[in-house]
This record gives sequence, C-alpha cells and structure tokens, in this order.
Amino acid sequence: MAKTAFNKKRALFTSTLDLELRKKLVKCYIWSIALYGAETWALRAVDQKHLESFEMCWRRMEKISWTDYVKNEEVLLRVKEQRNILYEIRKRKANWIGHILSRNCLLQRVIEGKIKGGIEVTGRLGRERRKLLYDLKERRGYSHLKEEALDRTMWRARFGRGFGPVVRQTAN
Repeated sequence: MAKTAFNKKRALFTSTLDLELRKKLVKCYIWSIALYGAETWALRAVDQKHLESFEMCWRRMEKISWTDYVKNEEVLLRVKEQRNILYEIRKRKANWIGHILSRNCLLQRVIEGKIKGGIEVTGRLGRERRKLLYDLKERRGYSHLKEEALDRTMWRARFGRGFGPVVRQTAN
C-alpha cells in the first residue's frame, strides 16, 4: 500500500522541491502507511530485509536507476539520511508494550498467556509472543521487562531518547 501511495505522488516526491521538504513528505505520508500497526508486528529476518529495501525509496526520490550501480550507503549520504525504519518500529513497539504492561488489562493477560479458555495455555512463551517481545527484552526476561514498565522513569531511561537508530559502518 505504501508503494502504491508513493507511486501516486511520485511527481511530488521526485520534483524540484527542496530535499528536506520531500523527505518530510515521504516520512509523513509514505512511512505512516507502511508502518501502520508496526508495534504489533513480530518481525522475522526476511521482514526486516523487506523493510530495509523499502526504506531505500530515497533512490526513487533521487531518480537513481538500479542500473547506475550506486550503493545504498551513497544514496543515504546524498539525501543526508541514515537507516532508521527498524529503529522507528522498535520505538513504537517499546511505547506500546510499556503502555500494555503498565496496566492490568486483557491484552496484558493475553501477552502473558493467562487467559482461560477451551485451549489449555501453558507457561511457555509461544513463538509469536516471544518474537514480539524479543526486540525489547535483550536476554533479560519478561519479569524484568514488566518491572521496568511499571516504573515509568526507568522505562523511559531504557527505551527513551537513548534508544537510537543503528548506524552501520561500511568499509571504504
């Protein structure tokens, strides 16, 4: 859907408008469509690769053909950007999980696997739930994650401004 939205407004994004304005337009209109509901995604490695390739819409914006053999890092330097779509997803996920874990609600019980029903719920983490929380817990465990969510100052210190994008170093 985001690719379709980009193609509909291609004339605007590839026009002679100021680069900073075009970047803001792309982040406002295209990324909002692409990242809708991203806080609930359980990202696999394949999904991350697709998102990173989508993030290179800067190529289209700068009218760089795939036959020009321009490296992605060079394109990012031209538009003065860095790869941060996965950072944005982690930030949204941290805000959403922190919101859910700091309250006693149905969704929290679903994430914890404490819902009684026809299917017996075991104490193990299921695959999707583990993947959902894996981005945030970094080998610390669910109980630590929940404790930090209850203490908002600790949560903000861990997942706030210092939770920045990953800048990749390339060999020249």
